[in-house]
Amino acid sequence: MKRSVVMIDLPSILITDDDAEFRETLRGVFEPEGYRTLLAGDGEEALEIVHREEIHVILLDMHMPKLTGLELLVLVRDFSALLPCIMLSADLDAAIVAQAESADVFAILSKPVTRHRIVAEVETAMRHVYNWPA
Repeated sequence: MKRSVVMIDLPSILITDDDAEFRETLRGVFEPEGYRTLLAGDGEEALEIVHREEIHVILLDMHMPKLTGLELLVLVRDFSALLPCIMLSADLDAAIVAQAESADVFAILSKPVTRHRIVAEVETAMRHVYNWPA
C-alpha cells in the first residue's frame, strides 16, 4: 500500500460487527485513544457509512448478516483501494484467510482479541497508510 499525504485531525474507525456489545466495547477502547468511532451492525450498514463518511480504518467481523466481512472487504476495495481493513473472526480457516489476503486485507485477527493487539494493529495501519504518529 502507498502512503497517503492526507492531513488527519481526528482519525475515524468504522467498527462493524453484529454483536452490539462487542462494538460498544471497541468504542470504549478507541475513543479514549483519540479516535472517532462509527458503528455498524452489518455489512450493508457499514458500506453506507463508508460512502458518506471519512473513514481511516475499518474493523470488520467476518460473520455478519446481509454482507459478510469478506463481501464487505471486496466492495470497499472497489470504492477505496487504500483504506485499511482489519478483519476479525472467531472462525478463521485457511480459505477465509486466503480470500481476505487476495482482497488486500490489512490484517486478520482471531477473536477473542486483546485490547493491546487490536490497538497496536490499528496504530500500525494508521502509520503505514497515513504516516500517522504513534
